[in-house]
Amino acid sequence: MQDAAPSPVGGLGVVFLVAQPGLETVLLSEAIAAGFADAQLVPGGVEIAGGLAVAIGANHILRRAVRVLWRVAAFRALHLAQLDKRAKKLAWLDWLRPDQPVRVEAVCRSSKIYHDKAAVQRIAGAITAAGITVASDATLVIKARIEDDLCTISIDTSGEPLHRRGHKTFVGKAPLRETMAAGFLWQMGFDGSQAVVDPMCGSGTIVLEAAEIAAGLLPGRSRDFAFAHLVGGGNEGRCPSRSPGYLENEEGGVRFFGYDRDDGAIRGAQGNAARAGTSAICHFTRQAVSDLMPPEGIAPGIILTNPPYGARIGERKLLFAVYGALGATLRARFAGWKVGIVTPDKGLAQATGLSLAPLGPVDHSGTKVWLWQGVIG
Repeated sequence: MQDAAPSPVGGLGVVFLVAQPGLETVLLSEAIAAGFADAQLVPGGVEIAGGLAVAIGANHILRRAVRVLWRVAAFRALHLAQLDKRAKKLAWLDWLRPDQPVRVEAVCRSSKIYHDKAAVQRIAGAITAAGITVASDATLVIKARIEDDLCTISIDTSGEPLHRRGHKTFVGKAPLRETMAAGFLWQMGFDGSQAVVDPMCGSGTIVLEAAEIAAGLLPGRSRDFAFAHLVGGGNEGRCPSRSPGYLENEEGGVRFFGYDRDDGAIRGAQGNAARAGTSAICHFTRQAVSDLMPPEGIAPGIILTNPPYGARIGERKLLFAVYGALGATLRARFAGWKVGIVTPDKGLAQATGLSLAPLGPVDHSGTKVWLWQGVIG
């Protein structure tokens, strides 16, 4: 019987947007709002139809995606010899350049082919046979997933994870990833028009994400992507700075505020804001939680913060006083503001004395965290 040729996924290809575990629906909402009308929720993220051009656009504009995979082919493989034969039939040179080395990764689940390393060897051999160098330290990654005997081949078009925006060089202790900050801001109802306050801002991730969204700045504007090393990927140019059709806010003014008791964190956040181009609308000040006051002349907006929670910094029992002080300050001075606190610890959230409901969980580097949110009465 003649061996069937592999076929492209969906004819023209499929782009898979990897989500932070727990924020899949948040990513779906962003993809639809960004114009990917055919976006659909699948395990692990969101699928949209299209090829390399669609993948490039997704890398440039999506704030909540972890990375963007271009699924280029799929075929059945019941044993390693069949995997080898069918992988060699793929048009690798339609996607990969001979002058750019690649790395191969494979995952096998519920399949007759169960050895990940053996699958890597066969696919790497097929790529090498096409005249492309395979190297363990290459930045361009080919991902193979063999599940229920179906082998799906994807190209990682992102390279570095997308939370690495490219302009935030100072990173504080236990930082929140930018992709998560963007997702939590959306869950808080942030649309760019409200003021945002972070009482424990660290390196300023939440404040900077809010400011960039309000300013229409695209997340991919300051970094490079793996797709530039693909056939046709270098012809698209760099990411534009702002969203198409964005209009400058003539009112201007500072609407995004970060506070921290660590002077080094504040200096680092200020530097991050300068590199991001948001210094004009961000304000960072060294200040204790108990000294927090609503910004003058600002309507009630959103308070969103990622405080320490024991497992990361300090002992849990010492943090009850910190959360208690935060809650007391907010209750006394911030009536009408929305509040969101990111923590895995229900007890610490309750220590604020605020009426908060949890959303989640979301996987944050192996720790399940919840967004505890409410409105201050």
